[in-house]
Amino acid sequence: MPVYFRINTIKTGVDEAKNFLRQEGVEFQDTIIPELIKVVHHNHKRPLLSYHLGYIYPQALSSCMPVLALDPRPGEMVLDMCAAPGGKATYIAQRMEDTGFVVANDRKRGRITSLLANVKRLGITNTLVTQARGEHLDLPYKFDKVLVDAPCSGQGKYRIDPVSGTLKHVVKGKTDLSAIQKALIKRAFDTLKPGGILVYSTCTLSVEENEEVVDFLLNRRRAKLLALELPIDFSPGITQFKGKKYNEQLELTGRFYPHRIDSVGFFVAKIAKDGTEAPAS
Repeated sequence: MPVYFRINTIKTGVDEAKNFLRQEGVEFQDTIIPELIKVVHHNHKRPLLSYHLGYIYPQALSSCMPVLALDPRPGEMVLDMCAAPGGKATYIAQRMEDTGFVVANDRKRGRITSLLANVKRLGITNTLVTQARGEHLDLPYKFDKVLVDAPCSGQGKYRIDPVSGTLKHVVKGKTDLSAIQKALIKRAFDTLKPGGILVYSTCTLSVEENEEVVDFLLNRRRAKLLALELPIDFSPGITQFKGKKYNEQLELTGRFYPHRIDSVGFFVAKIAKDGTEAPAS
């Protein structure tokens, strides 16, 4: 799997960071995202100085897509419900130019430690880190935009070893993922302001964890899917699977297949909240 570095423009400029990396002996290629570079070669066995200084964050190409779909703007209020270790939350803060207000939440204390460390290392000041179960998150304000990068089975990380022909990624045992994801997406939607935007994403290609979860929300809330405008190739979402039919709007979601993008597989859905509040249920 290729390695990508996201340049942290809160601390440095893109050109300045590239020059610094060249001095460290890193060979790289530009990508379609100006602040993301693809590493071709480097000999360092330990983290680069540019990493310690907060100039870069290792982040997969496809991992940037949920944030680009969310399109956070300076001055907005944004929630990342499942934020640790912080790749997307810190990218949100970067796209907001470290203004506005970001809540970066995660349920696990151990993961909160890495999230806090990354926020500090990258010099971010607009972000509040919280620890709570996302599906029970209760905050006294509503958000312009919410990201749910949900815990998942990780099927998008499967890669076939070209020599042995075996999978190089093994999914750890997790139960009731779909139930957890449905609770998360519903709670996330309810934290939005009327007219707000929710992005739901996973690094799995499972229909039960993707289209079925979004379909669940569409059936229970005044929600509508929006078309994705993203810079890399993706396929439309699935509307029929194993005899089940889902909302036709799901064609507007995106499936990012590893063999097409040379990165981790992903699913992304962009959802708008109706401008009129509806009773929660």
